[in-house]
Amino acid sequence: MSLILRPLTPKTNRYGVSMMETNTYLTDKQVAARYGVARSTPWRWAEKSRFPKPVKLSPGCTRWRVSDVEAWEAEREAGA
Repeated sequence: MSLILRPLTPKTNRYGVSMMETNTYLTDKQVAARYGVARSTPWRWAEKSRFPKPVKLSPGCTRWRVSDVEAWEAEREAGA
């Protein structure tokens, strides 16, 4: 399986602070866009232990930690 890695482009808020500094979580839409896959794919990968497990922040709000995703990418790069 070949993945297309798309770097996150840090957006800034109205104060000029990088949103990546304050937003340490990714939605399933953001994860899917990062790898060019369907929204259901990261969920399936996580279920099969091929991707980091998401974190349940509250009922109905589950996200992936950016640090977990970046660590997973680094492991894949090191193993390639």
